[in-house]
Amino acid sequence: MKINWGTGIVIGIAAFICFIMFFVIKMSTDDTYSYDLVVEEYYKKELAFQQEIDAEENLKLLTEKIKEERTNEGWLFTFPKEINPEKVSGTVFLYRPSNKQLDFQFPLKFSGSNLLIPNKRLVDGRWNINIAWDYEGKKYLFKKEILH
Repeated sequence: MKINWGTGIVIGIAAFICFIMFFVIKMSTDDTYSYDLVVEEYYKKELAFQQEIDAEENLKLLTEKIKEERTNEGWLFTFPKEINPEKVSGTVFLYRPSNKQLDFQFPLKFSGSNLLIPNKRLVDGRWNINIAWDYEGKKYLFKKEILH
């Protein structure tokens, strides 16, 4: 059988389409390539975004910035001395972009003016930390990306 130019081009295009379709099907059905939405209930979170912006602006009004450092025990966050720990109520949310099963949240508890997130709670990799609290009628929000 003799193949002319036209038949060769059609066979080449068909082979290329099959090659691309193989990878599309493999990527859409394989669980190792599964990526969830960044956050659940995205639209509800978007509506509350202005409140987050206001809370971050309130953080900038403090006289000192929150300092963070990695220690042998974990991540240590030092809050400004002007904040009275007894008057603070809030939460700490740790978000893992690559695996939502590792996300966790706990109530904000100070030790003096410090907050320690222990190493045993953190798996190696990137974490987004959101510390949200109310203090004297104002909302504050601290966001930080860390590599553990």
